[in-house]
Amino acid sequence: MAESKGYSLSNISQGNWINLSIILVVLVLGLVFAGELPKEGGHFGFWSVLPPLVAIVLAFWTKEVISSLFVGIALGGFISGNINIIDAYLIPSIGTEDFALILLVYLWSLGGLIGIWTRTGGAERFAAWASDKIVRGRKSAKFFTWMMGLVFHQGGTISTVLTGATVRPIADEHDVSHEELSYMVDSTASPAATVIPFNVWPIYIAGLVVGTIPLFETTQDGVAFFFQALPFNFYAIIALIMTFFFAWELLPWVPGKKMRKAIDRVQKEGKLDRDDASPMSASELTEMNIPEGYSSGLVDFFGPIGTLLGVAIIPYVTTFYFMGNTEDPTLLIAEAFVLAVLTGMFIALAKGMELKEVMDGFVDGCKGVTIGAIILALAVTLKGVAESVGTAEYVVELVGGSIMPAFLPAILMGLCMIIAFAAGTSWGTYAVVFPVAMPLAWAVMPDEFFITLCFGAVVGGSVFGDQCSPISDTTILSSLATGCDLMDHVYTQIPLALTAAGLGAVFYTLIVMTML
Repeated sequence: MAESKGYSLSNISQGNWINLSIILVVLVLGLVFAGELPKEGGHFGFWSVLPPLVAIVLAFWTKEVISSLFVGIALGGFISGNINIIDAYLIPSIGTEDFALILLVYLWSLGGLIGIWTRTGGAERFAAWASDKIVRGRKSAKFFTWMMGLVFHQGGTISTVLTGATVRPIADEHDVSHEELSYMVDSTASPAATVIPFNVWPIYIAGLVVGTIPLFETTQDGVAFFFQALPFNFYAIIALIMTFFFAWELLPWVPGKKMRKAIDRVQKEGKLDRDDASPMSASELTEMNIPEGYSSGLVDFFGPIGTLLGVAIIPYVTTFYFMGNTEDPTLLIAEAFVLAVLTGMFIALAKGMELKEVMDGFVDGCKGVTIGAIILALAVTLKGVAESVGTAEYVVELVGGSIMPAFLPAILMGLCMIIAFAAGTSWGTYAVVFPVAMPLAWAVMPDEFFITLCFGAVVGGSVFGDQCSPISDTTILSSLATGCDLMDHVYTQIPLALTAAGLGAVFYTLIVMTML
C-alpha cells in the first residue's frame, strides 16, 4: 500500500510559497495603512490604483483569478478604511439588480440552455448542419465564428454568450483551439456592438455627453454624433478586420507567442487546450447525454435561439425605428433568455423527453457555470471597490496634465485603455471619461471633426480595456462560453488587441497632425 503523503507545509511547492508570500505582503501593507490615508479630489492618490492593479498583476503571476480578485477587494477595503468588505462591498455589489440580471441571464439561463442542449443534442445537430452548409475546415469554422459575432451584435456580453454557445461545437469539431475561439468571440463582441450599434450603446453614451459641449444640447444630438463618429472608431474597426484575416489565416504574422503556440499545438496534436489548462466551463456543458430514443433536430436549436432573438430584437426595432421611442426603446433581454430556456424545455417535452431528463439537463448546465458565477461576483465587487477608492479619478488626474493637443485623441484612447483594463468595464469608463474628455477636447480645439476623432478614440479605447481585462465580464464570459482557460484567453488575446490599438492610435495622430 502506498504511503499517503498527507497535507503539510513541506508539500507546498516553491512557486506556491512565492505566491502566498506576495499575497500576505500585499494584505499586510494594506492592513498597516488601513483607514490612515487622506482622500483628496475623490481618490487616495497612488493607492487608488492599487486594488485593480494588484488583482490584475496577481492574476497574471499566479494564473489564479479568484484569489487575485479577493486580494484586490481586501486591499481596497484596507485603503478606504472599510475593512469589513462583506458589508461594505460584497453584499452591496452582488445584491444589486444588475448582478441579479447577470446571474439570471448570462449564467443560469445560458448554462441552463446549454445543459438542455446536452440532452436534446440541439447545438450538436446545428453544428452538423452548419458544417454541411458553410464550414469546410478550420478556416471556414473560424470565419463562421466571425460571422456569428456580427449577427449577435446586440451587446458585448450578449454577443459572447450567443456566439460562443453557437460556434463552439463546430469549432471543436474542426480543431480550432479554445484560445483562437475565445479571441474571436471576444473580438467580435463589444467591437461589433460599437460599429453596428443597433443596441443601447448610442443612447447610453449620448446621455453621458449631453450638455458637456455646444455640440451636444440634446440626447438626440448625442445619438446622431455616435453614428457620425462610427468611421473613426478605429480600434473596433481594426479589431474586426484583424479578426476576419485571423479567421482565414491571412495575417502575415500572428502577434503573441502563446497564440502561435496554441495554433501549432492544435494543428499538430489536436489538443484544444494546453495540458495544464483549467477551462472555464465544466464538463456538464460539453458532454452529450441524449436519452435513448430521442431524435435530435434543428428545431431543438433554432427554437430557443429564434425565441431569444425574436423577443429581444423585434420589440427594440419596433419601438426605436417605427414608434420613434429613442429615449427608452424596449429591449427585453432578460425575458428573451428566460423564454428561450422555456422554449427549449417545451420542445424537448413535446418530442417525448421525460420531464426529469429535461430538468436534469437544466440543472447540470447551471452547475457548469458555477466558477464563472463566482468570478463574476468578485469582478463586480472589485469594480465597486475601484469606484470607492477613486481609481478612475486618479488616473484621469494623473494623465490629464501631460496632454498635448496634437496627440489628444491617441492619449484619450490610451487613457481609456488603462482605466477600462484596470476596472474591467467599458461603460464605467465611459461614465468617468466622457464628461471630462469632451470639454477638454473642445477647449483644445473647438472643431467638430476634432471632437469626432476624440469621441471615437474614447469609445474604442474603452472597448479595448474591457475586452482584454481579466476582470471584465466579457473576457470571463468569452472564456466560459468557449471552454477556454481564462488566463490563457487573456494572454493570447492581448498581443492581437494591442496591435489593433497601436494602429488606431497611429491613425488618430496622423489625422490630427494634418489638421494643425
